[in-house]
Amino acid sequence: MFPSKALLSLLILAVSYSSVEAKPVIARDASKISLPFAAKINATGAGTIAAADRARAKVLKEKALARQGSSKRAASFDVDNATANVGVGSPATDYTLLIDTGSSNTWIGADKSYTKTSTSKDTGGSVSVTYGSGSFSGEEYTDTVTLADGLVITGQGVGVASSASGFSGVDGILGIGPVDLTSGTVSNADTVPTVTDNLLSQGTISTEVIGIYYAPAAESDSTGTLTFGGTDSDKFTGDIVYTPVTSTYPASAYWGIDQTVTYGSTSILSSTAGIVDTGTTLILLATDAYNKYVKATGAKEDNSVGLLSISQSQYNSLSSLNFEIGGSTFSLSPNAQIWPRSLNTDIGGSADSIYLVVADLGSNSGEGLDFIDGYTFLERYYSVFDTSNSQVGFASTAFTDSESN
Repeated sequence: MFPSKALLSLLILAVSYSSVEAKPVIARDASKISLPFAAKINATGAGTIAAADRARAKVLKEKALARQGSSKRAASFDVDNATANVGVGSPATDYTLLIDTGSSNTWIGADKSYTKTSTSKDTGGSVSVTYGSGSFSGEEYTDTVTLADGLVITGQGVGVASSASGFSGVDGILGIGPVDLTSGTVSNADTVPTVTDNLLSQGTISTEVIGIYYAPAAESDSTGTLTFGGTDSDKFTGDIVYTPVTSTYPASAYWGIDQTVTYGSTSILSSTAGIVDTGTTLILLATDAYNKYVKATGAKEDNSVGLLSISQSQYNSLSSLNFEIGGSTFSLSPNAQIWPRSLNTDIGGSADSIYLVVADLGSNSGEGLDFIDGYTFLERYYSVFDTSNSQVGFASTAFTDSESN
């Protein structure tokens, strides 16, 4: 995990049984199950949000490139701070797990020890995963996993840590990324089916689709919905525009897409591959594209928070930032390009300042992962992660043009 100075992340996809009613909302058919979650800010220290996102981007790239040409290699990537209460065993013991779309192993034991029950089965395989500055190793079990009422998985692969470092206040990870990310992590298995894989194979959902809806973090009642097995039409407007998962490596190892970025009528980034990632807070652009954005906006980096800063007059002159995806344009208004001003002090900034949510990826374009559309993009659009059809979708929401920032 990041050191304490670098711990700023959005607590997204947090299925919190204490702060949000956690009983699932059954969508129009029983094959879709929606869970509410809370979107919160957890800020410790200042000047770290962009650096934390860049560090995650770096290890995501390195992990994918390390896997190329090798089917047995430990995974290496970073994680976000979204947590869910997950039951393991029968009767279930509750564990607080980080939810990560950039990894796929589910494991426990970092804080609370594993409680074995009649459903616990030792597979005999060892498991080891490295997460940037954190890691765990131990034994792979299968067990009953309860995500919520109506979301019970039998025989789910669960790593049980005998040693873990870099995790504080959590018990492990619930991995919901592509299954190939588990390759080589367990000694006696090629891959380990994810929780979403097993929800499909066990008939709980009819298609391997996850739909995610956010409300902007600045909203006073900032909550969202995570839907397994389909989409929730009450959470978006118009049609969902789908685009295939990119074939460009290393973005193709994740939820990678191709997109073009313009600022107003100015080309910022020609059509290229990158990823959509709930675990990244900001919108990261390749360094050459980022520099074009800086020049076009006149922004300057504020070293106290590590974000771009603009004046009120510059804000009044901002153009839309446009993402062309799947033949359609998804625009971020000037208000959508700025950090929520009500949360400026949470990141160590000045309450009166205006910060931008676009940051430097840390490498030039042409490397196969040239952007990351993070939470600050996703809170303006409904997103769909469709494993069954190898595609990603987006649609407008009631908050696409919100002026809440």
